[in-house]
Amino acid sequence: MFNRSHVLLSLKEGAISGLPLVVGYFPVAMAFGLLAKNTNISLQDSSLFSLVVFAGASQFMALDLINAGMTFGNIILATFFLNLRHLMMSASLSVRLQAIQRHWLLFIAFGITDESFSVSSLGDKTLNAPFLLALHGVSYSSWVLGTVFGYLVGTILPVSVQSSLGIGLYAMFMALLVPALKKSSQLLMLSIFCGILYATISYLKLIPDSWCLIAVIITASAIGALVLKDELLEVTA
Repeated sequence: MFNRSHVLLSLKEGAISGLPLVVGYFPVAMAFGLLAKNTNISLQDSSLFSLVVFAGASQFMALDLINAGMTFGNIILATFFLNLRHLMMSASLSVRLQAIQRHWLLFIAFGITDESFSVSSLGDKTLNAPFLLALHGVSYSSWVLGTVFGYLVGTILPVSVQSSLGIGLYAMFMALLVPALKKSSQLLMLSIFCGILYATISYLKLIPDSWCLIAVIITASAIGALVLKDELLEVTA
């Protein structure tokens, strides 16, 4: 068990480590709130979206799929495949957890994102519950508050400005993809191949439109796991 001073110190370290995430999350969450409003989602549902899901890329993708008329089942399935990477992140962090009681694991697992995982992975020290809860707490709060603020700001913006914010979806995915592509030419080729595959399937109507994205996600994941296994380990190291 940790004493009071150790807990307070860990909470402080976690909160400070999370400040850069707040700076990054808040404006992106604002963009999501604006886009949610433009998609005709209510303030309550938009807020619940960020409160319950807390996954930026998946939330942006879900908005795009809603606009495309996909069914809720297909949207849930697509976001499930997109977020499978969190299983690997959780497994990686689990070996460094220090004396964490089981009832905290649910909250810690929920708070894992690409960015918080990167911060937690820095260094080789063991991780404790106060540090992770503070780190995840400040980033989670900034994401939810940014969503609400963005939605409310959207009520005073012209419709043309709100519509133009759709580019935020593609900016989010590019921000996730480009750093990895810089490290691996094979990942670049895989990305190009999947783009061509999606365009071909969609243009030729080989399968229903609602399944195009899911099929490409499964294909990309399978190729990455079977063919580029060693390459992926180097990129994420």
